[in-house]
Amino acid sequence: MNIALITGAGSGIGRASALALLEAGWTVVLTGRRAGRLRETADLAADGARVLVAAADVTDPASVDALFAMVADRYGRLDLLFNNAGAFTPATPFEELSLQQWRAALDVNLTGVFLCARAAFRLMKDQDPRGGRIINNGSVSAHTPRPHSAPYTATKHGVAGLTKSLSLDGRRYGIACGQIDIGNAATDLTAGFGQGMQQADGSIAAEPLMDVRDVARTVVHMASLPLEANMQSVTILATTMPYVGRG
Repeated sequence: MNIALITGAGSGIGRASALALLEAGWTVVLTGRRAGRLRETADLAADGARVLVAAADVTDPASVDALFAMVADRYGRLDLLFNNAGAFTPATPFEELSLQQWRAALDVNLTGVFLCARAAFRLMKDQDPRGGRIINNGSVSAHTPRPHSAPYTATKHGVAGLTKSLSLDGRRYGIACGQIDIGNAATDLTAGFGQGMQQADGSIAAEPLMDVRDVARTVVHMASLPLEANMQSVTILATTMPYVGRG
């Protein structure tokens, strides 16, 4: 039995990835702050016996530690952590950003990834068989920014550096770590992209979206590799979105 834990599993990419992993035979722990949304994801599963809803706050060290202790007690191991939880900062000119906005982005997008990855390391290095896999959701903003997105972009660049460090430090424990960078997947958060988004030249243009299930299939592929192989970084995006050549 392969055990996966997905943060931000109550909607969007997290929900789609959970359902795809379940279809591929995984047992999946759904976590996020809103238990109701997690239960909505669980209700969509064909086999509810392989789903566990466990509300937690990835920004709270005690909540994260309790979550992973529960996984260890219930299943005895963890084979996959998908660090998917993330938060957007509303588009704001840099000089108008508040410290609260900056810290809020850091707390969820970077510190939350750190706390969950640290807990996963502690569990994976001591379990038998040893090792596991961590997939971090980086976003195409880990490569290039949108206008007025400094907090989000900075955190996603931070995730890229953290992913590389985890990949290196995990070798001795049989822990593989890779990153999926996603652009314009159709979710509730990106619903407005099709109506128009500000571009680097200040213009507003509608942007194409891709089916979130294509992202989920990519997550499943990364998760299904043997631990002797690792997809270090993959970028998946709507083919014609303004990413290549942005700016």
